[in-house]
Amino acid sequence: MKAQDLSQLATSLQTPDFKTIEPHLLALDKHLILRTYVDGYSLSDIDTKLWVTIRSNKVANAFVKRGALANLARWFSFIEDSHPEIQQEVKAKEEAEKAKKAAGSKAGASYNMALQDTDKGVVTRFPPEPSGYLHIGHLKAALLNDYFAHELYKGTLLLRFDDTNPSKEKQEFQDAIIEDLALIGIKPDKTSYTSDYLETLYQYCIRMIKEGHAYADDTDQETMRDERMKGIASKNRDKSVEENLAIFEEMKKGTETGKKNCIRAKMSVDNPNKAMRDPVIYRCNTDIPHHRTGTTWKMYPTYDFACPIVDSLQGVTHALRTTEYTDRNPQYQWFLDTLKLRQVHMWDFARMNFIRTELSKRKLTKMIETGRVWGWDDPRLPTIRGVRRRGMTIPALREFILKQGPSRNIVNMDWTNFWATNKKEIDPVAPRHTAVELKDAVKVNVINGPATPHTEDKPKHAKNPAVGLKKVAYSNHLILDQEDAKLFKQDEEITLMNWGNAIVRKINGSNPITDIEVELHLEGDVKKTEKKVTWLSTDGQELVPAEAWEFDYLITKDKLEEGDSWEDFFNTESAKKTDVLCDSNVADLKDGDIIQLERKGFFRVDKAPKDGKPAVLFGIPTGKSK
Repeated sequence: MKAQDLSQLATSLQTPDFKTIEPHLLALDKHLILRTYVDGYSLSDIDTKLWVTIRSNKVANAFVKRGALANLARWFSFIEDSHPEIQQEVKAKEEAEKAKKAAGSKAGASYNMALQDTDKGVVTRFPPEPSGYLHIGHLKAALLNDYFAHELYKGTLLLRFDDTNPSKEKQEFQDAIIEDLALIGIKPDKTSYTSDYLETLYQYCIRMIKEGHAYADDTDQETMRDERMKGIASKNRDKSVEENLAIFEEMKKGTETGKKNCIRAKMSVDNPNKAMRDPVIYRCNTDIPHHRTGTTWKMYPTYDFACPIVDSLQGVTHALRTTEYTDRNPQYQWFLDTLKLRQVHMWDFARMNFIRTELSKRKLTKMIETGRVWGWDDPRLPTIRGVRRRGMTIPALREFILKQGPSRNIVNMDWTNFWATNKKEIDPVAPRHTAVELKDAVKVNVINGPATPHTEDKPKHAKNPAVGLKKVAYSNHLILDQEDAKLFKQDEEITLMNWGNAIVRKINGSNPITDIEVELHLEGDVKKTEKKVTWLSTDGQELVPAEAWEFDYLITKDKLEEGDSWEDFFNTESAKKTDVLCDSNVADLKDGDIIQLERKGFFRVDKAPKDGKPAVLFGIPTGKSK
């Protein structure tokens, strides 16, 4: 059956009439004869959709549970046992009206999830690895955990650094994460580190080995990967407890024997969920000292081992994380059950994916290390610092992410709505300024202009007087953009914005036009002119030079498929600089100010003009193409 047919099948199974759904159940049973999953080799969206549909339909659920259709019953029970996380969607529907907070805070998002046992208190956690700067995907996880803990349930938010891989982690990244969270308005109630628990985790691993739930393995990485894919047991799987403990101590010492080994949890050899196939839980790392514990430890636990244990020990009640961990949820549960630890409820939500954007920290690091971008705060990157440097405001950033909500539906989003949300914040308050492109700027002689140059106070924002006033200079000598001037016709009436109409009397030069002569016609009707242009007086003010930057996507393909290399689709022309001259008021701007250059767009002041150096302005997208 094709994916489209399977999707239609899910819709057909929604009716509570047995005669209607029976042929569809038979078709699904036949489809599953030689399949573990409905589509592919792991839990897919269609598996989830079909299982939830059958589980939610009392008639279909009762029929399947009777076992009359063996293949369908086998698949249904397997999904139920191996992927308990999807049952939460059904429970959310069944208990929606009982949820503590029935509605979300933002239009377009539903926070109606019916989380379990919230009446007993809610403790969530955000566990970033300090191996890079936060990007907007991380921020969604942080904001949702903060929102559930503090706003919905008046509970507790923990910030815990997952710092068990010293090869990738730095104090710089840790500090940056703390700063970025504070800037966004996220205030954890407690900050801790997985490295605080290294001795505890070490003791838990010893216990697992002693109880026969873990073993040492010196199989090389490539062979181990191949054996896991094929469901082949490691030659070391049945080593004695004594031998495993001895090797674990060698790992602790960081000896050559220790470094050749890792510790694997003894879960399963051939579980259909490959995350359950004896995952690695400890490995040596003697390459670099840990940024907090130095050289005390020569081996470190993996995230998959440490996370459920520390969650349980710290009192986390609800582990909210992205759907990329869905296959590993049974693994998380296995550790809690095997070690007889306090249970933690799990909920998966969709990660944020954007077109033409790379969110992998490993690949972003590569871009930075190879000099393809300017650093972690490059305005083309999806990092918090990158989008802020490009002009995203904190209120808009929070609003956009909270609007996405905790849904499990994965979509590849366009950046349009992201920046459109920001425009609503900046448009009412951004002061208006004027700039003319320096290259081929056209000189304008006003034959009947003011006798002497002068300035007038004008509002910085025509619709918001509170933004303040600016000085606008008027004289007989102006400049304007080449792109505007080359559209003029002899004796055509145009509008000089914020001044009035003028008639073009002379045009000198063709490609480029060098200078023109105009005659003011201030009594003319500005509504009747076709061309309305910005301009600057070269007399009566000191123009401010600036670099106006515009940025494009770093990736040229909407969605990179498996097997695609980001380097093959990297846009080497993603940053374009235009030298401009701005009105004298720009000299008073500060770093971080957001302005609008009339008819050119919104810009953030990355560097204010100083010591004779030009201002640096970064173009802010508005959700619309120019």
